[in-house]
Amino acid sequence: MASGMFCKTLVSEANRDTIMPIHEKSLIRPENIVAHEQLEIDGIDVSGHWSTFIESRVITDYNEEMEEEVAALPGGEAIHRCWQCGSCTNSCTINAINPEFNPRYWIYLTRMGLESELLRDKEFIWQCVSCNKCTYACPRDVNPEGVMKALSHWLELKGHTEKSPSMHFDEEFAEQVFATGRIEEGRIIRGFFKRTGQALMQDWLVEFVKRLLRHLPVKLLFMMGLANILRPRTRGWGGASAAIQDYVAERKAADRRALHLDESAPAE
Repeated sequence: MASGMFCKTLVSEANRDTIMPIHEKSLIRPENIVAHEQLEIDGIDVSGHWSTFIESRVITDYNEEMEEEVAALPGGEAIHRCWQCGSCTNSCTINAINPEFNPRYWIYLTRMGLESELLRDKEFIWQCVSCNKCTYACPRDVNPEGVMKALSHWLELKGHTEKSPSMHFDEEFAEQVFATGRIEEGRIIRGFFKRTGQALMQDWLVEFVKRLLRHLPVKLLFMMGLANILRPRTRGWGGASAAIQDYVAERKAADRRALHLDESAPAE
């Protein structure tokens, strides 16, 4: 009996987002609560809180292919291995700031095919910062960081969200590598800001440049400025660039086929 009480106390003290059963976690949401300011039933006034109801949660739109679709995208291959221990959420950098960011929960929804439930959180699933703490903590090698990126990609390919800022940055970074075989940080920042509609003259960036000018050697600053203007390429990069871009095109086509977006495309 004492042991049981001790365990119960531990559970109540623990992170409820992790311990609480999934089906209880989202059973009642504010948008599911309906109250009538004016309501009379059989001659009895039940206006206000007396008429509060919870909308039906009967689910009829399971996406039975959802797990397979996410698993077919880069990073999502091992999603089937998850046993819902919650290690990813407990170690998550973003969850520490925003408790609604819950990789464990989204992996569960994906495996269950609960697409409509997952779409409730579509505006911030992409906020994963790729710190990989979840991947290091996962005892099943699920690679939760990869799953988060696969989910973000899935949402964008399906048309549920616009491209996330992180995806714009990835594309800007990759395109520069494809073109020159190297990266130039200033050009990446400018391209990223242009893609996302941000002003180039931001306070933090101005301060960053000032500190570079104060502390870096003049020769290094000159070389950085020259590289920014001339865009030098890695020697003999043409063949490698073409091969990489061919692979990327094949990968994108395969991703779209996996999500049944290009049914007419020939199978590999």
